[in-house]
Amino acid sequence: MPGHETTPATAGRDEVFQVEEHGIDPIPDSERHGGAKDLFWLWFGSNLTFTYVINGALAVAFGLSFWQATAVVVLGGLSFFAISAAGLSGVRTGTATLVISRAAFGVRGNWPAGLLNWVVSIGYTIVNTVVGTLALEAFLADLGWSGGPLPRALSLGVTLALTFAVALWGHATVQWAERWMAYVLAAGFAVLIALLLPGTDTAAPAAAPGASGWSLALVVMFAGPFSYVPMPADYTRYLPRTTSLRALTWSGGLGGLLSSVALGVAGAAAATQADMTDAVAGTEGLLPGWFQPVFLALVLGGSVTNSIITLYSSSLNLQVLGIPWSRARAILVSAAVTAAGSLGALFLVDFTTSLLSFLSLLIIVFAPWGGVFLADMVLRRCTYDAEALHLAGDGPYRYRAGWHPAGLVALLAGMLFAALTCDSELWTGPLVAPLGGADLTLLGSAVSALVYVLLARRTVRPAAA
Repeated sequence: MPGHETTPATAGRDEVFQVEEHGIDPIPDSERHGGAKDLFWLWFGSNLTFTYVINGALAVAFGLSFWQATAVVVLGGLSFFAISAAGLSGVRTGTATLVISRAAFGVRGNWPAGLLNWVVSIGYTIVNTVVGTLALEAFLADLGWSGGPLPRALSLGVTLALTFAVALWGHATVQWAERWMAYVLAAGFAVLIALLLPGTDTAAPAAAPGASGWSLALVVMFAGPFSYVPMPADYTRYLPRTTSLRALTWSGGLGGLLSSVALGVAGAAAATQADMTDAVAGTEGLLPGWFQPVFLALVLGGSVTNSIITLYSSSLNLQVLGIPWSRARAILVSAAVTAAGSLGALFLVDFTTSLLSFLSLLIIVFAPWGGVFLADMVLRRCTYDAEALHLAGDGPYRYRAGWHPAGLVALLAGMLFAALTCDSELWTGPLVAPLGGADLTLLGSAVSALVYVLLARRTVRPAAA
């Protein structure tokens, strides 16, 4: 096993429309640039996605009123402040989140989470690609081109190309694209919201939502932000070391909050007026004819902006897993798997619903994982031995043969709690019924964090300056 992950000798500056040569290797201080304000546009743009419209509609479908759904949407949006704060680890170490998590789980114990995160990243990229493809296909149908596989194939090709090109160029281009796409998408979604809100039925539902309705709505709202826990350092590792925690937290948190809440409220409003079983069709039916093509373009654009950051992070994840390729080469693997999965979903079998169910079930793993990672970051005061994070053969993060018992025990405790209290299509935990149908999966993160603090508080310390 190699003893150290080295920095490419040819690595250069991080510039727009130039292929980024850095991967998970530490970013030198001489190449650090940008500011915390860049994170606002990253998280604002990447979350201008139709997924949040669907989430808001689901809250109403679970029995919540418009105002109750809005409250849950806001609570979910506030979690972006924690996600953004976790980006300080990237500023301190200059490397990716799933490298930093070696401190919590060990250099070997971290590997399973890296693999699962890659699966989740690719899964969500496939889902977004399929949604964007169908929106573009519907747009072409409105222009009079429909029937046969060619329009769908062309739509898939365009959607993949838009996503892959930006992610391949790398960090600087991702930041640039998210910012400029945010300008366009924000204007379009603002019109969408203005068209949907006036017809909102704000009356309370005939029956008050039970514990099941509230808990399912909360799980849906928090699942999106939680899926980003393995990513924030990927987009802060180029920032100067002088970047403050307060600036990071407010910039990124506000970006994610504004976009997710605005679109979640729009979804809740739409659900009080129409059948949102097919959310795209349901929303489109509420819009005037002149805006419907624009709406479909917004669905496509939002799918692309979200897919860009998940595809980019997936290439870093492959390096964490030990693939000895550059980031640019590794992303070819992720892109190929995404293309194959999207082709299967669109032309062979309808597995999109099953894929979504599978991905939602993985919160049993990632809520507890996030709890351990964030607890470890707090115990260490976000101070790491950056060089030791890249030592594969020895070092302070090797623990017992590469496994950190405290991190793994805490992770398993949180996963057990989440599995016992999960209510999904693929699995219903034995404690769901005694709890009145409540889904407490997300509390797996709190359980794992508490167990980790109890086990590691005397041994885990900030690295020496």
